[in-house]
Amino acid sequence: MSSLRRWLDRQHPQFAKGGRYEKYYALYEMVDTFLYTPPDVTRTSPHVRDAIDLKRVMSYVVVATLPCILFGMWNTGYQAHTGMAALGIEVAEGWRGAIMALLGVDYDASSLYDNVVHGFLYFMPIYIVTLMAGGFWEVTFAAVRNHEVNEGFLVTSMLYALILPPTIPLWQAALGISFGVVIGKEVFGGTGKNFMNPALTGRAFLFFAYPAQLSGDAVWTAVDGFSGATALSLGQQGGIEAITGAGIEWMDAFVGTIQGSFGSTSTIACLLGAAFLIYTRIASWRIIAGVFLGMIATTLVLNAIGSDTNEMFAMPWHWHFVLGGFAFGMVFMATDPVSASHTDAGRWIFGLLIGFMTVIIRVVNPAYPEGIMLAILFANIIAPLIDYGVVQANVRRRMKRSGAAS
Repeated sequence: MSSLRRWLDRQHPQFAKGGRYEKYYALYEMVDTFLYTPPDVTRTSPHVRDAIDLKRVMSYVVVATLPCILFGMWNTGYQAHTGMAALGIEVAEGWRGAIMALLGVDYDASSLYDNVVHGFLYFMPIYIVTLMAGGFWEVTFAAVRNHEVNEGFLVTSMLYALILPPTIPLWQAALGISFGVVIGKEVFGGTGKNFMNPALTGRAFLFFAYPAQLSGDAVWTAVDGFSGATALSLGQQGGIEAITGAGIEWMDAFVGTIQGSFGSTSTIACLLGAAFLIYTRIASWRIIAGVFLGMIATTLVLNAIGSDTNEMFAMPWHWHFVLGGFAFGMVFMATDPVSASHTDAGRWIFGLLIGFMTVIIRVVNPAYPEGIMLAILFANIIAPLIDYGVVQANVRRRMKRSGAAS
């Protein structure tokens, strides 16, 4: 029983009988468990005790994604307005154009307000559809299992929406999140029991089922008829020279003013989220460091090997760091506390494996320029094996020490 409930019981016993303060107590609970220690904690052995609960973990992750969300909406509007200017289009078509006219919003790529509003009109429909479709399955499975609906899907839906292109059809967004929630999580028991990241599972399903809407040159800018390749695709076609030849400098990619998914273009926004998650101890810094170091080591090896036919072999590590969804996947996807490794040594191995495979897929595989998504999903699959190996190695060391001592 929390201190608030006990105080209300003492001060207003007549209210306690009728439950008249329950709505105030629920509001207090929501704020209290987000900012402070949860009121209901176990105080005796043998239980593990901690000051954090699932609600606060999920809430912190959502807070960490806010820089990516805000910048993603701005960049979506900025890319759309730039594309419209290039094609000579003055007004957006459909309901978005009507709303922008009603709000008095212009199509000026140099206007912060215009860009954010236009990007908001693309992001929110995708997120609302994702929330409704995925929420339906969450509620359905919770009702069948007689479980409470937890806050886990709030993070899944946010991350899923941020890794989609702005032009994706809404029905495909609903289908992808349905696959991710049902096949990637619920069939294994729900939150805490899934061995793969549900958001990435849904994104991978869409990529292989509907590649035309998830890849190519025409899906990254929200303007009909505008074609523009991502910087990573340009790099695969002609290396760094192709990227810089298109007017994209390293700082542009680091800030995120390039084409790509909603939330994965800005490396600096992802790093802000990483700093918050590491400070609050939600994300494992070992996994983030492992992914980063694995990427650098693999890139340096490939740079040394070189290739006369593949320009990607010569791409330096600092370009790999800012291209595609590497930073977003490193910060928000690889650090999933459920599907990642749980031992300290295992987290290093897990992260190094993701960094290694990301670069290998990007450089060696000509059919798929992005590699972080598949690398994380593969690492998710073998994460239990990594932890098993680490635990068994510790057991053997202890047995050897005890045997030597005796």
